[in-house]
Amino acid sequence: NLQVLYINHCSLSGKIPDWLSKLPNLGMLFLQGNKLTGPIPEWISSLNFLFSLDISNNSLTGEIPSALIEMPMLESDNTAPKVFFELPVWNKNQFLQYLKPSAFPKELNLAMNNFTGMIPAAIGRLQGLFSLNLSSNRLSGEIPEQICNLTNLQMLDLSGNHLTGKIPAALSNLHFLSRFNISNNDLEGTIPNVGQFSTFPDSSFGGNQKLCGPMVANHCGSAEASSVSIDHIKQIGSEAIIFMTAFGVFFVVGVLYDQKVLSRHFG
Repeated sequence: NLQVLYINHCSLSGKIPDWLSKLPNLGMLFLQGNKLTGPIPEWISSLNFLFSLDISNNSLTGEIPSALIEMPMLESDNTAPKVFFELPVWNKNQFLQYLKPSAFPKELNLAMNNFTGMIPAAIGRLQGLFSLNLSSNRLSGEIPEQICNLTNLQMLDLSGNHLTGKIPAALSNLHFLSRFNISNNDLEGTIPNVGQFSTFPDSSFGGNQKLCGPMVANHCGSAEASSVSIDHIKQIGSEAIIFMTAFGVFFVVGVLYDQKVLSRHFG
């Protein structure tokens, strides 16, 4: 009947243990700050009641598996089930125990590992998520548009990866989003300045040299103008080189022709 398992910072090593798959009622699993290695096991999707998973700050590898996307409780946008805790209370020389229900948000925290590959588009199916943290990994590719389907999302952290491309404009439709971080990637283009995006600090976007917008030092107008100017200068330089080369060829040919004519005339 175990519902919550908290084994943070216990120096656990090796792979995520298989015996966890034999805890069918597990709702919350915390393995943060250990020395776990290897991929996320496929049996993770068999934990039908798991709605909160924190395996951050380990040395886990591989791609984000489809099994993680198939977790039933994260796909459902229903409220997370209440977890009951036994609370010991000392009252008038009597030791009592109460069961107190506590509701926790649905979350997925894979931060500070060595996960690679792209963020799967199927992640948009996890419509029950309140918090998604994929920061400080080695993820690449573009931010999938399907993340915009996570309408209950309140926290999204994709910082410290190798993500490329533009910020999906539809992310501005995530009206409950209060914490957002895509810093230190290789993103480009204009930062949307509508909806929640206008409330996020510039630190949410830092470390993306090709991003521009009013909330970062690189304003889009100046960036575009600078880009145009540089391209224009390069074009002028190329045309000048072509002209000077052609002029030099014609000059040499002209001199040789004149010498030939003069030699015939005076020869």
